[in-house]
Amino acid sequence: MTLSYVVTGSGRGIGRAIVERLLGDENIVVAVERDADALASAGDRVIPVIGDAAAEEIAEEAADLAQRAGTLAGWVNNAAVFRDASVHSASATRVVEMITANLAPAVVGCTTAVRRFLRAETTGAIVNITSHQAQRAVPGALPYSTAKAAIEGLTRALTVEYGARNIRVNAVAPGSVATERYAEFLASLDPSVAERVERQMADLHPIGRVATTAEVAAAVAYLLSADASFVNGAVLPVDGGRSVLAIDPEAR
Repeated sequence: MTLSYVVTGSGRGIGRAIVERLLGDENIVVAVERDADALASAGDRVIPVIGDAAAEEIAEEAADLAQRAGTLAGWVNNAAVFRDASVHSASATRVVEMITANLAPAVVGCTTAVRRFLRAETTGAIVNITSHQAQRAVPGALPYSTAKAAIEGLTRALTVEYGARNIRVNAVAPGSVATERYAEFLASLDPSVAERVERQMADLHPIGRVATTAEVAAAVAYLLSADASFVNGAVLPVDGGRSVLAIDPEAR
């Protein structure tokens, strides 16, 4: 039986790694991504849907394609927007807009997935990608931290609403991850500064380094799998221990 999955924000970084992990030997992944070029070399078993993951019509299209390709088994809400807005300098309306930009894709994805699982009367799993910042905010990320905390609340609410109907909902909360965006940031710095940043990032994580995208993808794949059949409503930190540090140097 061919299983299909939907992954949003899937063109780069963690999303791309999740797609590659879920494909396995025969699965199909519908990849929702704004940038068509990011999916140009994704492979035959990746079905691209180009558009905004917060748009209901895009989510419905992704669900249609996934169900035509196989049995829809899982949905991963990974799409995110990394922009800041501070309440002392931006209007409340702007702050709410930025929170919504990160929260809406998860709400739309969860809504679509739940309805499709119920309609098909199949077992389903949803994984929401949050962040260590959902529990422990750092400066310069107010909308992102707020939205990620809300997504963890959404995860728990859906768990109690739909667990008895064979739908599991969990979240993965990464720490810092060596994505393309992270590499581009380091490359933009003077080499000595970049080296200092890398040392600081290592210090932030008790395991002594940042995560690879594959490590985050492995956690997502586990939560979607039958091996996690009794894991429901969990927020799984994949942060090398960063969330349990007594002092976070980045927060100084």
